[in-house]
Amino acid sequence: MNLKQFLNEEQDPKAVEKLLEKITSLLTSQEFVEYIAVQKKPAMNFSPDCIALTNRRIIFCRPKNFGLSMDFQDYNWVDVADCHIKEGILGATFIIKTIKSYSNMMDYLPKAQARKLYQYAQEIEEQMRGVRREKDLETIRASAGGVTVNNATPIIAQPQQFQQHTPHLIESEDPFALLQKLKGLMENGIISPEEFEEKKNEVLSRV
Repeated sequence: MNLKQFLNEEQDPKAVEKLLEKITSLLTSQEFVEYIAVQKKPAMNFSPDCIALTNRRIIFCRPKNFGLSMDFQDYNWVDVADCHIKEGILGATFIIKTIKSYSNMMDYLPKAQARKLYQYAQEIEEQMRGVRREKDLETIRASAGGVTVNNATPIIAQPQQFQQHTPHLIESEDPFALLQKLKGLMENGIISPEEFEEKKNEVLSRV
């Protein structure tokens, strides 16, 4: 692994070298380090904390026992809900929050390095939001009897329960409540916008 590629924002070379030695053994197949940020406290610190970003996860690296051992906390990108930074006089704090509301942070990061962390994290976050949306849709489709053909445009099968009972609902249920239910079905991808419009007009015609 080329050490120089991680020293673009004046990272501590010794800290990066130590970290790369430790972290290389943790990497999975097809995983590689994208960026490393090194803490820089006002006081002398021979074993600073670091954050490593890989193409698969965020790893918080905190040396213990004067740098003889290392405590790793890692978070898969797909589980990260939000990353942000707070800049102060003596540096910046990088904060992450997971989709399960667990958070972690590292302070005293040089601002240039913290901004790079944030920039990269934002790009990955956007991709992961798309992945999570797809997973949620797949779950909804599966529960609604949806079918996907060759990973092409999903074909949503309308739930039998909805098909069978819609006329009855339209006749007996409060029109406003029914429109809200129909809208929810459309937003969850269970019925198409065209089907929503058709049912909506049918409800309104009975008001």
